[in-house]
Amino acid sequence: MAHRTSVVWDDAFTAYNFGPSHPMGPVRLDLTTRLARALGVLDHVELLSPAAATDEVLATVHDRHYIAAVRAASADPMAADVHRGLGTEDDPAFPGMHEASARIAQGTLDLCRQVLTGETDHGVNFCGGMHHAMRTHASGFCIYNDIAVGIQWLLDNGAQRVAYVDIDVHHGDGVEKIFWNDPRVLTISVHENGQHLFPGTGWPSDIGGPSARGSAANVALPPGTGDAAWLRSIESVVPPLVRAFDPDVLVTQHGCDTHMHDPLAHLSITMDAQRRAHETLHDLAHEVADGRWVSLGGGGYELVDVVPRSWTHLTAIAAHVPVPAQTRVPQEWLDHVEATMARSAPTRMGDLPAESLPIWVQPWSMGHNPESPIDRAILATRQAVFSHHGLDPWFD
Repeated sequence: MAHRTSVVWDDAFTAYNFGPSHPMGPVRLDLTTRLARALGVLDHVELLSPAAATDEVLATVHDRHYIAAVRAASADPMAADVHRGLGTEDDPAFPGMHEASARIAQGTLDLCRQVLTGETDHGVNFCGGMHHAMRTHASGFCIYNDIAVGIQWLLDNGAQRVAYVDIDVHHGDGVEKIFWNDPRVLTISVHENGQHLFPGTGWPSDIGGPSARGSAANVALPPGTGDAAWLRSIESVVPPLVRAFDPDVLVTQHGCDTHMHDPLAHLSITMDAQRRAHETLHDLAHEVADGRWVSLGGGGYELVDVVPRSWTHLTAIAAHVPVPAQTRVPQEWLDHVEATMARSAPTRMGDLPAESLPIWVQPWSMGHNPESPIDRAILATRQAVFSHHGLDPWFD
């Protein structure tokens, strides 16, 4: 049977716009779509154009007073309530903010519905992934938590267990906190150490609330972590936990701000490693959730060189038409970037030379190095969480 994939997109999603000086420029979404289209990836998907989520939908995870505050700031940005995280440097208010944010949330919900009901196999919303938004306030460029909205809908409509994996460079704090005490949701976040990066949370000892011990896992990596070590941290923690949890649906967040060129973080990851991580999570969805996979965007602030390529790879993998790393970027896309951004863009879909691929990653089963800060970070997470799932932190 042909695999079916749905992708959330129309040009109106660029309305999620904090202004010209904000790092989260909406051009990254437009360039991603243009690149995916130029490579023929969008020929293999169904495009969805959702309406804005209703207040009733948003209120499944957000406080109604907060929703009202977003609506007020959306109508009059000068009325933004900074105590709700609105009108701040990270989350400046803008006209239409409520509608733009609620549309993203509805897009993720629609994908969750399609995947759970079998209408589609995989869903992609690279406009989404707003993992920092909290129940009562905005945070970290995120107004409404579309991820939590989607997961809550799954739980309310028949899913018994949902696994959420976050590979953004920043800790997925909003999703973790919303489901902190819910044993039906496993949240795993692999991120740069909070000692060095916003939001300053996500430690190995953070493993879920009193009714859900072991439902949260956090791998906090040191600055400068490179490809092989980053992939080792994902592959040594995520698949064993997700397999043991046995979810009905896998939801993943693919912030690409782990890249070595991202201006807001300090990891040293290439496009090729990001592509492999996308593939790993896709394969895991087929292994543990009968292919029921909802994949989302997130952070990513190198708007030309990184975001479009990474999320085109994600979309292509979800559509079962993966784009090889050595593929040349279409000239029409390069010309568009030159004309609109007055800069050159990468000419290949990967960063590494062909002779450096595939990236070799040492399996945890081969042992670990106690002198390695990456291995210590991995082991700390495994020791904190694995026993709650019947796993051996040293060997499984």
